[in-house]
Amino acid sequence: MTLSSVLPVAATLGEGPVWSDGRLWFVDIKAARVHCFCPEDGSSRHWDAPDQIGWVLPSVRGDMIAGVKSGLHRFDPASGQFSLLHDPEPRLPGNRLNDAATDKAGRLWFGSMDDGETRMTGRLYRCEAGACRDTGLPPVTITNGPAVTADGQTLYHTDTLGKTIWTVPIHPDGTLGEPVRHIVIEDGAGYPDGSVIDAENCLWVALFSGWGVRRYDPSGRLMHVERFPVANVTKIAFGGDNLATAYATTARKGLDRSALEAQPLAGNLFAFDPRVTGLPVVPAGI
Repeated sequence: MTLSSVLPVAATLGEGPVWSDGRLWFVDIKAARVHCFCPEDGSSRHWDAPDQIGWVLPSVRGDMIAGVKSGLHRFDPASGQFSLLHDPEPRLPGNRLNDAATDKAGRLWFGSMDDGETRMTGRLYRCEAGACRDTGLPPVTITNGPAVTADGQTLYHTDTLGKTIWTVPIHPDGTLGEPVRHIVIEDGAGYPDGSVIDAENCLWVALFSGWGVRRYDPSGRLMHVERFPVANVTKIAFGGDNLATAYATTARKGLDRSALEAQPLAGNLFAFDPRVTGLPVVPAGI
């Protein structure tokens, strides 16, 4: 399967793809919209969110948990309703929630960021058993790419503007150890955005302004680069039969008129063959 645009949504800031219930879910952060794509018949639909929305993830209750600017919400696709569960940052109205992942225990890991992308007010949180806590990692401007290894013992944490991906040990009680610098994206290669781990324990990192996605082995060695015809790739998710297809969200954000003319597919949902399968997403235990 060659890389192709499979859904022409022209998202301003497509993000947060996740495979659930035979469909690919993702969001357009700036349009405050949730999208759902069914590859089997090519159909799609969308819902409006109450504010900027960074992601949706399946919940053990059968609905979804959403990271909205105002906090964690429960999202019911059947009714289209959002209900606030928790605001982790009531004293930071300039922040919004940005990216998230679950681990094998159903813990929810999610980050915040400065919506103006200048202040170092972004933090990473852990939510389990109905309680959300600051993980204590140092603040950054844009948190991104939380991803947890299949054994639940290592967290990948991304400082986007710092172009750095850290590995952080996860203790059995969910607390974190000391972060270790793992991958640094070189100048001119874009900014590390969303990430996900495949069935071989390798990390896929989307590159904003980097025209592609990279695959790194557990030691941090670059193994593969998937090139895109658009500059801003934001995150991939594994879906389809046997989780053998990679779906990628992209963005038009930051592209001027001439760039958009040169990148007519910018903001669309893409798919390609990653030559490896993914891991099933564990529903959030909320």
